[in-house]
Amino acid sequence: MLGFFRNWRRRWRLQRARIPDHPWRTTITNLPVLAGLNPAELERLHDLASLFLREKALDPAGGLELTPEMGPLIAAQACLPILNLGLDYYHGWRSIILYPDAFLVHHEYTDPFGLVHSIHRPVHGEAWERGPVILSWADIKEATDQPALNVIIHEMAHKLDMLNGAANGLPPLHQSMSVPDWSRIFNAAYRQLCREVDHGRPTALDPYAAESPGEFFALISEAFFETPALVSHLYPDVYQQLQAFYRQDPLTRRLAVGGDSSASFELAPLPVHPPTKLFDA
Repeated sequence: MLGFFRNWRRRWRLQRARIPDHPWRTTITNLPVLAGLNPAELERLHDLASLFLREKALDPAGGLELTPEMGPLIAAQACLPILNLGLDYYHGWRSIILYPDAFLVHHEYTDPFGLVHSIHRPVHGEAWERGPVILSWADIKEATDQPALNVIIHEMAHKLDMLNGAANGLPPLHQSMSVPDWSRIFNAAYRQLCREVDHGRPTALDPYAAESPGEFFALISEAFFETPALVSHLYPDVYQQLQAFYRQDPLTRRLAVGGDSSASFELAPLPVHPPTKLFDA
């Protein structure tokens, strides 16, 4: 009964909050990540993005002024991962804080010798458990011109991961999926990447994915939508798990429109300091 009233309320809101057709068409035209979506999928994405903007607040920070293009551009990309899952997957949080550029965050960590370090570092996006998503508008704009980068999808993947607790690379799976299979496949891929980073080898996936299983899931989700041929080529078993979780097949729809037809890629440079890991290689 609660689900019925929630859906009725959303239909009522949609009638009053739907993104107008012209700015919506402009938005989707400027997003290559949406290539291959059929008319029915684009219509569903339009509905989800409109409701997303109705239910989530865009809060500018750092002197940023909101413009009409920002909301639809953010919402369209944020709702792509939940296209076949539904808006309830983004329950439990309300706000997107939008900075004009990368912003500083404070972190503390303990090194292998037990010493606690306190650092401030610039980040391009951040998702808080039971809290807001924080994004850099400059990085959102840059990503529209550089396929393979998508800070919005990255942070939304973190939010999906956090649905059952702290981000650990294991979002709540569908009943038809196997947790042991997911864990085995993702652990193998994650450890492979960690070994490549530890041995100083260039990596196709951003080396930051070796920071933790949660970052691996967010970055490979980002790549799943932006460069599906890369994920399918390097991590075919992971691709199948992501396909089952997101209930989408970005590679097939890209091939249908003549895009992403090869698995060619550039190797990502290694970080100056290899990241820490939660699993032993």
